[in-house]
Amino acid sequence: MQLQTLIRDVPDFPKKGIVFKDITPLLLNGEALRQAVDELCSAFLKKRVDAVCAVEARGFILGACVAYKLGAGFIPIRKPGKLPAECATLSYELEYGTDAVEMHKDAITARKRILLVDDLLATGGTMRAAAELVTRLGGKVVGIGFLIELAFLNGREKLKPYPIKSLVVYE
Repeated sequence: MQLQTLIRDVPDFPKKGIVFKDITPLLLNGEALRQAVDELCSAFLKKRVDAVCAVEARGFILGACVAYKLGAGFIPIRKPGKLPAECATLSYELEYGTDAVEMHKDAITARKRILLVDDLLATGGTMRAAAELVTRLGGKVVGIGFLIELAFLNGREKLKPYPIKSLVVYE
């Protein structure tokens, strides 16, 4: 199945000039969702993943499915103030300001092998911050998987030297 055919473009969302890649039609199709999860998992089977980290919100959907299929744990990465226990926070620069991501400090133990998963790779800033946060807590990022990559934004450059798998790439 061509996953790209189930990704809907929504012009001018969330603001004028942005073409939002809506994955809900893909998520509604059980065969397509299974294919996407299977393809992401197969790319990282040999990496001996201990846990999957995913960034809210759409990343949680894929990340939890991938963790289940790999028999790995799942670690949510959230915006500040959303997690209940003691957190580690990492701020990062955006084109027009700053943002931050958090995870529980006790979620990663030394040398835990982590796969990062998200729905979309755009400029790479959020995933770079997530990878740095995992590393600061003692984990080892063994790969990064995306459903969609907007290659024209060059986000992959910020994620060197990590192995990356993107299922649908828009040039």
